[in-house]
Amino acid sequence: MGRDQGRIADVTSGAEPGTTGGHGTLRGIALKIVSVAVFVGMQTCIKAAGDVPAGQIVFFRSFFAIFPIIAFLALKGQLPTAFVTKRPFNHVARGVVGVGAMGLGFFALTRLPLPEAITLNYAQPLLVVVFSSVFLGESIRVYRWSAVAVGLIGVLIISWPELTLLNSDEGLDDQEVLGVMAALVAAAISAVAMLLVRNLVQTEKTATIVLWFSSTASVLSLLTLPFGWQSLTPVQAALLVMAGFCGGLGQILMTSAYRHAEASVVAPFEYTSMILGVVVGYFIFGDVTSLNTLIGGAIVVAAGVFIIWRERQLGLERTRTRKVTLPQG
Repeated sequence: MGRDQGRIADVTSGAEPGTTGGHGTLRGIALKIVSVAVFVGMQTCIKAAGDVPAGQIVFFRSFFAIFPIIAFLALKGQLPTAFVTKRPFNHVARGVVGVGAMGLGFFALTRLPLPEAITLNYAQPLLVVVFSSVFLGESIRVYRWSAVAVGLIGVLIISWPELTLLNSDEGLDDQEVLGVMAALVAAAISAVAMLLVRNLVQTEKTATIVLWFSSTASVLSLLTLPFGWQSLTPVQAALLVMAGFCGGLGQILMTSAYRHAEASVVAPFEYTSMILGVVVGYFIFGDVTSLNTLIGGAIVVAAGVFIIWRERQLGLERTRTRKVTLPQG
């Protein structure tokens, strides 16, 4: 979703498995939907705070997210070992990439209508497929390549009104053009961050990845201080603090969702953020969703759901193959 392109929620792909029975699946879906709503609430707070430097937003989003996460881990008895790692440089590298994506994503969020900012971030899972093939050498079959191509056409449809401004003398807001470009670059960088997370989850616990990222992002964002942090009004400060807490709470809820149900079941409910974005954008910010965003968003969502379904089918095939090749005894 378009909430936080360098989002900590990426680590849910490596969440520890939990119960996946009937009640567990329904609980997982419910937790996912609530987490999506909380993340949209986070975006709403950031957008309502107005034109705040992206680095400053990253600091509030990262630093204040730590508190609910620490409280949750303390209740679970996992806090003492949460920071322990043998791969600190990998965590820092993931933090650097993630902060870049997050900063660009927040820049886009403050310059675009909320539904458009959310929908453009749906390009991220499509780009993960592309980058997995290019950088990791993963075998991607024609079905997923076709879904990626269709999905990127949807992204182009969403972006087209702003991209055509580059060759136009019409006076629509140049900030929207910059917002679209920032959102697309953020989605690409976020896809790279996802690949780094895939590597980390092979040896690291979810809690470790979450806390290292939040801490690294908080420190790195402070490096943007010389580039124009501004004094905040009490309302702006409260909104950004609330955004941070929502980010941490959303991560907890999302991680729990993936523990109660399979990723292929839970993941499609990510796209409920589009509906929430349209509603919140209209009633709070007066954003009227364009036809391009609705049509392009529907295409991107369909492509994303197909990729998730295809991953599930391939996973079932691999499971059946392993069962057949296991020695019988």
